[in-house]
Amino acid sequence: MSLPPLTPDQLVKPRHFELRIALLFAALYIPAGIHLPYFPLWLAEAGFGPGEIAVILSAPMFLRVLTTPLITAYADKASDRANVLLGLVAVSVMASLGYFLTPAYGVVLGVSLVLAIVWTPHAPLTDSLALSGVRRFGCDYSRMRVWGSAAFFIANFAGGLVLASTGAGSVPVMITAGLALTLAAALFAPRLGRPRLPSPLSAASLQDAGPALFSRRFMLFAVGAGLVAASHALVYSFGSIYWRSIGISEAMVGLLWAWAVVAEVAVFAAFPRLFARSTAGGLLTMAGIAAVIRWTAFPLIWPIGLDVAGFLVAQSLHGFSTGLVLLGVQKMIAETVPDHRFGAAIGVAFFANGFCMAALTLVSGSIYAQMGPDGFYVMALVAGLGLCLVLLARRSAPERRLGR
Repeated sequence: MSLPPLTPDQLVKPRHFELRIALLFAALYIPAGIHLPYFPLWLAEAGFGPGEIAVILSAPMFLRVLTTPLITAYADKASDRANVLLGLVAVSVMASLGYFLTPAYGVVLGVSLVLAIVWTPHAPLTDSLALSGVRRFGCDYSRMRVWGSAAFFIANFAGGLVLASTGAGSVPVMITAGLALTLAAALFAPRLGRPRLPSPLSAASLQDAGPALFSRRFMLFAVGAGLVAASHALVYSFGSIYWRSIGISEAMVGLLWAWAVVAEVAVFAAFPRLFARSTAGGLLTMAGIAAVIRWTAFPLIWPIGLDVAGFLVAQSLHGFSTGLVLLGVQKMIAETVPDHRFGAAIGVAFFANGFCMAALTLVSGSIYAQMGPDGFYVMALVAGLGLCLVLLARRSAPERRLGR
């Protein structure tokens, strides 16, 4: 598949390219590291019930599955993706100020929907800039991306300490401050000119190659991985609320979330030595088993007296139940999809993951309201269903690479 030629300017590596992308990744994941664990706590403190919290969290997920591919497709046609990223971050900062208004249900939901449109594309656009540096200048992607994981860990831990002193009311302040840091980093993002390849999740690649990806084996893998990932919906939505309800402090809640990130980074670091020879099906199978064990054990930890130590062990499984899903999906695409359809394959996997996560997040409000921590048994069943689909995919006859 031919690509448009690089201009002379595009052959010149921008100064401090790796440092600027690393800072962008770090800034990008600070507000995300606050939003995931602590935004539900702020919603609960604002007086919203489990059903309302579930809708506020899930509705943006449904929306971003549709809008993110369209925005990244627009960025593919722009003179420079970095300028599109800068505009999106600026709008995100302004939109986040809506959380400072009186937290009425309609207001919070509306702000969250707007943020879903303009905030979600930050990661794929930053990925596309980093990967362009890998292709053109031989940069090391992992050395740049690791700073995003480090920043997410710091935000988890530091956010818990801040909340321990100030309460959940400071969550909107920290989110807006984090997005402001991202805006500052985006100002210094390297300009690389018009892109040669579609961004990850681009609607353009989906339109061109998406239909050819809907083979039985590929879809079983994609939906199975999506269900295993979506089994985390209850802990993402109500994990912090549950921990606070049993008397665990905000600082310790931050440590529990940060420990999960450490476990995930450890799996990534150990991957070349321990899992490099595993197939995609093998990785996703291990992820499904880890998720089933994690959610089956989760409601038992506090009643049987394992206390915080037990939750730290359960959070250690995060490296397998999420890290191996990410690695397994990447390997699945590498094993079954030709190079020129990678973008479309990523888009299909993103849609399967995003839709499953949104649907499970929506029903998690009712599950938590009716079952409390016993709702994690439902998540274990969801992970088990995803595991079954992965096993079915592994039993399917291997197909020739798509498009050949």
